[in-house]
Amino acid sequence: MKTFLSFVLVSWENGIIMIAVFGAVAVALVLAVLMMMKGGEK
Repeated sequence: MKTFLSFVLVSWENGIIMIAVFGAVAVALVLAVLMMMKGGEK
């Protein structure tokens, strides 16, 4: 059981990269929506 608990289930490097990519995509989508809203008002 102890060897099972010491087995690493997550790669921190991969997780940090995935979170950064997800954050960048979320910011890009918010900016795209804001630009479309501003463009529609003209």
